Amino acid sequence: MSGFAQWYVEFISDLWNNICEWFLLHISIIVKIFKGDWWDVGGYFDNLANAMGSWNALDYIAFILVLIINLGFLVLLAVLLFQLIKRYVKFVKKEVEKDSLINEVSLLNQKVVELIEEKNKILAMKVSQIGGGALGLGTGVEVSAGAKKKDNESRFSKLIEVDIEAEENPKVTVMGADDKVDLAGLVDRFINFSASQLKLFYTKDIVARYFAGMATSKILILEGISGTGKTSLPFAMGKFFQNSSSIISVQPSWRDRAELLGYLNEFTKKFNETDFLKSVYKASYSDTINTIVLDEMNLARVEYYFAEFLSVMEMPDISEWKIDLVPTSEPVDPHNLINGKLLIPQNVWFVGTANKDDSTFTITDKVYDRAVAISINKKAEFIDAPYTEAISMPFDELMDMFKRVQSAYHMSEQASKAFQELDEFIQAKFKIAFGNRIMRQINSFVPVYMACGFSEFDGLDYMLTHKILRKFEMLNLTFLKKELDELVVKLDTLFGKEEFMESKEYIQDLKKMS
Repeated sequence: MSGFAQWYVEFISDLWNNICEWFLLHISIIVKIFKGDWWDVGGYFDNLANAMGSWNALDYIAFILVLIINLGFLVLLAVLLFQLIKRYVKFVKKEVEKDSLINEVSLLNQKVVELIEEKNKILAMKVSQIGGGALGLGTGVEVSAGAKKKDNESRFSKLIEVDIEAEENPKVTVMGADDKVDLAGLVDRFINFSASQLKLFYTKDIVARYFAGMATSKILILEGISGTGKTSLPFAMGKFFQNSSSIISVQPSWRDRAELLGYLNEFTKKFNETDFLKSVYKASYSDTINTIVLDEMNLARVEYYFAEFLSVMEMPDISEWKIDLVPTSEPVDPHNLINGKLLIPQNVWFVGTANKDDSTFTITDKVYDRAVAISINKKAEFIDAPYTEAISMPFDELMDMFKRVQSAYHMSEQASKAFQELDEFIQAKFKIAFGNRIMRQINSFVPVYMACGFSEFDGLDYMLTHKILRKFEMLNLTFLKKELDELVVKLDTLFGKEEFMESKEYIQDLKKMS
């Protein structure tokens, strides 16, 4: 016991002495700094003066050169340090501003919810007053004649207007001799039309992707930075096919399908119709291409308000593409509303525009998988195009054109095998599979893209980037840098170093994100 006690006392003593020595060492360093013992500038100059007495001309030249180099190094070090501090301050400032904006957005969302709840309470009070009088609950007041729906009056006033307009002014699209063009000619004609008549300029690859996207899906997503022509592209398409596009501004408060389609007021027995519903219904009377634009579609969660359309349009039988509007039908309902259900016409495309910033929601894979995304990140240059007329082309003719090129253009056996091998590689390394839906979309997109004047590798490159590599953003990329490099090597091996450049650039961006 005494032996342990002696060792323990010596251990505590040594530990205490080491701690005191550490503190004394640092205190002595601080004292030397403030006393100037480490900064004997006068001594430096005295040593220099004594040494210079024995120097020759070469020594003086060497001294001047070394002095210039050392001063340059110190200046460079100071500049780099200043830039580093400046960047750090700027980064901290941005983060603080970002947090402030996020908090402000959260507060605004909370205020929106409160205002909606308050609006609902006010409506409930008004409805209860109307309902009480109508039901004769002892108020002594009856509902006015304007508040009741007459027996022969339809609950769909806007859709009935569409019925009447279609009956009085039926429209049939008649193609002229100049309107019979192939897909490559269709692309060129649209570019010249939009440039000469609308002063809107688009590159050939963007327009080709738009048409190939139309052949692939009824949902297109145009995404990119603001001001690059995302909304004007479907607008110009509407003018080109002589059937103006309907532009619907998505609101941040949209949370369900009622915001998109409207709803039946159970007290007034009237359906509150939206412009979106009217546009979809109006397309059922049209024989040409119809475009409905959901502008800034990710200001609200797309999978909330557009969920029913996403599900319905996945059904293989297009006769089942029906949206329930009302539970029962009435004799005075619109003509094309059967048993309270609206059939989504085949000649309508839904085009959403999307920006990526802190004020928007992330578009989920559920939406991306069903759509064709087209990135527009820069404005096209001015095109001195000859004056070009719009085209008269029925929907059936455009679809027949798509089917013809999908039958005529096929991926080569070499490309198919290489792409299958790439699929197996990505499954093994990243646990992501192409899937049947994506393969169907590739088989629809690539032939049309080829018919527009591009190669099969161009089409596969684009679909790989926007259908598969996009999913990589959800992976832990920090631990996958080696696998990403191997993927680039695999692309070079399978398709050549000059191909799949968009995919390779996207992979480099993914590595920077990690």
